Amino acid sequence: MKFAVVVFPGSNCDRDMYHAVKDVLGEEAELVWYENSNLADYDGILLPGGFSYGDYLRSGAVAATSNVMNQIKEHAAQGKPVLGVCNGFQVLTESGLLPGALMRNERLSFMCHQETLIVENNETFFTTSFTKGEAVRFPIAHGEGNYFCDTDTLADLKANNQIVFTYQNNPNGSVANIAGIVNKEGNVLGMMPHPERAVESLLGSDDGLKLFKSIVRNWRESYYVANA
Repeated sequence: MKFAVVVFPGSNCDRDMYHAVKDVLGEEAELVWYENSNLADYDGILLPGGFSYGDYLRSGAVAATSNVMNQIKEHAAQGKPVLGVCNGFQVLTESGLLPGALMRNERLSFMCHQETLIVENNETFFTTSFTKGEAVRFPIAHGEGNYFCDTDTLADLKANNQIVFTYQNNPNGSVANIAGIVNKEGNVLGMMPHPERAVESLLGSDDGLKLFKSIVRNWRESYYVANA
């Protein structure tokens, strides 16, 4: 499987994502500068964390208007996996690929520590290696990770089983303890915690490896079915 790690000016977790996929998981990965991007030959798109465009206007707002997002939307429409982590999640909401918005943390301070998450849905492209209700440890590192949506959107998220991860102890004020959601089709995941920083036990947790293994396994299964 071949991944594109899309790099915007201000991205700072792109190397972490590349390392997780290339060095730990052993899959193909390339760092793709957003202006020179041609994503047609990639099987999965990864939007890393950081401060794209310095987080001017709103986090992810400027990156969401870049031309590369048109390709990412086409990629998603084809049913291919798209993962946005931290700033990548913010870009996905700002671009309309996922509902809701990310606001300032409830305590108005930047947070950087390990958090325990609960796997709410283990039937997505990204979570089949987990068990439902499993507690996992991922680090967070954000100042605007407070997920918000209106009551109708929250009802839709719940009805469609789109809430994938929740916080065991909500650190930022996110509605319904939400840490990560998918689109209705289940192939676009946005989450604030960093699975790419939890792929080696030396870092305090290797729970994130299950997420990347899920992507690869499900892609291979769908690829072989499509080409059988």
